[in-house]
Amino acid sequence: MKPTPSLCALLSVCTVLAACGGGGGGSGSTATASGASAPAGTASAPVASTPPAVSSPSSTSVPQSNTPNVQPIVVHAAPRLTRNMLTTSVTVCQPGTDNCATIDNIQVDTGSHGLRIVASALPATLPLNAVPSGSGVSGGISGGISGGVSGGISGECAVFGSGYAWGAVRSADVRMAGQLAASIPIHLIADPSVPSVPADCAASGPSMLTVDTLRANGILGVGVFAADCGGACANAALPRWYYNCDASGACQASAQPLAQQVANPVNRFALDNNGVVIDLPAIPDGGALTVSGSMIFGIDTQANNTLGSAGVLKGNSQTGYVSTTHNGQTFSQSYLDTGSNGLFYRDTQLPQCGLWYCPSSTQAASASIAGTNGASNTVTFAIGNSRALFASGNNAFNNIAGAAASGFDWGLPFFFGRRVYTAIASRATSAGPGPYYAF
Repeated sequence: MKPTPSLCALLSVCTVLAACGGGGGGSGSTATASGASAPAGTASAPVASTPPAVSSPSSTSVPQSNTPNVQPIVVHAAPRLTRNMLTTSVTVCQPGTDNCATIDNIQVDTGSHGLRIVASALPATLPLNAVPSGSGVSGGISGGISGGVSGGISGECAVFGSGYAWGAVRSADVRMAGQLAASIPIHLIADPSVPSVPADCAASGPSMLTVDTLRANGILGVGVFAADCGGACANAALPRWYYNCDASGACQASAQPLAQQVANPVNRFALDNNGVVIDLPAIPDGGALTVSGSMIFGIDTQANNTLGSAGVLKGNSQTGYVSTTHNGQTFSQSYLDTGSNGLFYRDTQLPQCGLWYCPSSTQAASASIAGTNGASNTVTFAIGNSRALFASGNNAFNNIAGAAASGFDWGLPFFFGRRVYTAIASRATSAGPGPYYAF
């Protein structure tokens, strides 16, 4: 996650996440959307792990669908005056039942993978079964979020650039638009059944265990992979990832089979499951109070998500990264991330106010984004004065940028005025399998 809300992707991800802007994992430093120079929110970046295998063929044959596939998304006021927080509502149900709750203000994050919800945002009338640990017992362990732990359930540490989220892995049906991801593992942050945070997780930075510190009720990771860690966690017990938690609440690092890892819900839809399209309108350079748009499920599966002439930039098969060249410098760790609330990269020629850039006048810039397939796309963008923008009272900006130690994080400002496609690894699309971005 880069600097603020996007949850650095959740994952301390096998490495990558080191600087988020809002929800995903990445590399860089942290900054808050309110203009402060302290760590805040979340940010996202692709995961450095082996992408899990899926059943879809690596071809251009794409199953067609007529299922409703448009999910409303919005930027509006967020906790702690966090700007550029893209959110949606997600319906969570006990698997196979109509006992459901719709949770608002869930951050939409193309830089991370899986659904994460703060436990306090779920009603007590919606108990979800715990997912067993890879080192624990087989079969589901029943009980609500306030129920006791009978041993061997999965805990997870999600490390962001600005802190960590700890909780249990539970099973839920996830519904959006007309789509259903049935009985998938989700991350329940601050789940009271696992009250003790492992020492290595707690050492990752400030805790992000509440709506106030997370800046949202949860994070919806719809990035380029099917699960949040993949083969790396399936094959070994990695620190600051998955844990086996016993009845006493004690937790030890554990390997986690792919089927029990927190899953990208889109990959688990029956159709329209090969990626997402983020469609946001252009906004004025001075910002906007609110912005409404659409998250469209699927790529070339229906008339509303055709790839058309969009340029396809393939991502690294292991990390999802593309590369960006700006001012003669190439950033090999580059990604497109709605979970980061600004553009984050290193530019020594721009003055800084805290961790945000604040030139005296708006600066025009350009960069070339290149994929592993040799394709590239030149992007023009602007960098405004962060202090003036934050003082405006608006919540959405297309020209806010901040410093990062490494990498180039194309955060939410990049998405305004564009249709941006994020294709999931190994899923078939008309342009070949993901991972890739297109715009």
